[in-house]
Amino acid sequence: MAKYVPFGKIPVQNRRWPDNEITHAPIWCSVDLRDGNQALAVPMTVEQKLAFFDLLVKVGFKEIEVGFPSASQTEYDFLRRLIDEKRIPDDVTIQVLCQAREHLIKKTFESLKGAKAAIFHIYNSTSPAQRKYTFNMTKEQIIQIAVDGVQCVQKYREMVPETRIQLEYSPESFSNTEIDFSVEICEAVKAQWGASPEDKIILNLPTTVECATPNVHADQIEYFAAHISNRDSVIISLHNHNDRGTGVASCELGLLAGADRVEGTLFGNGERTGNLDIVTVALNMYTQGVDPGLDFSHISDISNEYMRFTNMPIHPRHPYAGELVFTAFSGSHQDAIRKGMAARSVLGPDAVWDVPYLPIDPHDVGREYEEIIRINSQSGKGGAAWILEQDYGIYLPKAMHPALGAAITETADKAQKELSPSEIYAVFAERWLNRREPLCILDIAETHLDTPVTSSVPVASVMCRVSIRWRGDTYTIGDTGNGPLDAFVSALRKTPIPRFTISAFHEHSIGTGNDTDALAYIEITTESGDKFWGCGKSSNIGRAGIDAIVSAINQI
Repeated sequence: MAKYVPFGKIPVQNRRWPDNEITHAPIWCSVDLRDGNQALAVPMTVEQKLAFFDLLVKVGFKEIEVGFPSASQTEYDFLRRLIDEKRIPDDVTIQVLCQAREHLIKKTFESLKGAKAAIFHIYNSTSPAQRKYTFNMTKEQIIQIAVDGVQCVQKYREMVPETRIQLEYSPESFSNTEIDFSVEICEAVKAQWGASPEDKIILNLPTTVECATPNVHADQIEYFAAHISNRDSVIISLHNHNDRGTGVASCELGLLAGADRVEGTLFGNGERTGNLDIVTVALNMYTQGVDPGLDFSHISDISNEYMRFTNMPIHPRHPYAGELVFTAFSGSHQDAIRKGMAARSVLGPDAVWDVPYLPIDPHDVGREYEEIIRINSQSGKGGAAWILEQDYGIYLPKAMHPALGAAITETADKAQKELSPSEIYAVFAERWLNRREPLCILDIAETHLDTPVTSSVPVASVMCRVSIRWRGDTYTIGDTGNGPLDAFVSALRKTPIPRFTISAFHEHSIGTGNDTDALAYIEITTESGDKFWGCGKSSNIGRAGIDAIVSAINQI
């Protein structure tokens, strides 16, 4: 493994960031229209970029990097339309990117004419590898490129006297650059610009390529913040990439280390493994009770717009936004979620969120609860019951859940796919509500008998007459009981149907007004001790119970 060596340590003494907390949102800057756009196989058109800009404004970004206007006519035309068509709100500042080269800086200022405010972002590469392979320059020469770039900005800013210009400088490849040299070159840039508390310079410290663990990045930021002079004249900005898959963590630790500002993209779109995902960082803050200042309350709408503009997919497991991130297929997860949601239903809307397996209330990002539990062959007994409750108002007794779960698992296993709510209901209805074999009622009538007022001994109050078909044979029977259900059970004892007792009975109404029905759930226990559940539905509660008996017998 001699080909690779550890990154090494940053000389931070008594580091403070491990004990810090994120208590407020940073300044956010979207670079979707530059970093996100240049990373597309087919870059966005001007019209797409205009629509994307409107989306970013709607989300709440106050700083938006609109592109590299000196790089192509499309970029230039896009910026001109933003300005000429007065699409930039007064509280939004656009940001333009430009290499520290004079002719490019001049053209960029031409594109800014008429803008009320702009961040002029210049950069040059500073890492040892860039100095060695790309430029073949010394550190002093690299510093001179940066200072010359600032002088060019100062020279040409008079082209837009009506525009308030703030300077941003990026030592590109900061993550791979010696930390003391990063401070040195930024000091030179800051001095040339003449930054002050009233005219702060943005020093953007990009992890152009992630090359170390997030704690090392935090040390880099803390070291820089501690050693840059006139800290009150500087805005320290993060620009994380995701080469090691730790962009979000590096950003969060960078904020703990003292950064003031974050650049990133929606859903992490960017070169190679992508830029920082601002959606994830912002909603991570939200789950900790910190207002991120960005509105992701309709995350699915934002996701759809993003995919339409970029033709890039969003992974179904993407934090907060993926199709499946609020979905549980596992039975144990489903059971815990169902119980947590049931407990929360009696609490106020501002009660502390603590539902198992859900770090955020799906409603807070515009997602629906019916997305939470979905059923396949891996699901447990409670998941299907949840679906019937949420979608159909059917509340099975808890003791019946294993029977339902077994039926649903068997069906999903055979189908080798996820079952939709309608398919789950179809299994339930076919198995319990609509089964007519081996027992089927052909005709039924009941007569209510009056008990003599002088009688001191309870007597039967209902007579049931019924015609049934059992395993192909027809029986016409009748008996009395203290109610329709008792009379029906007594009558069944005159047939070859196996003897049983009713061991559990539950009922509830379903529907409203004239469409209200009764649902009855009955568990029977046979003489051998086996237990079977049945379910009946009817506008008559007595008939619902009788149908539930038939349903249970048909499970034997």
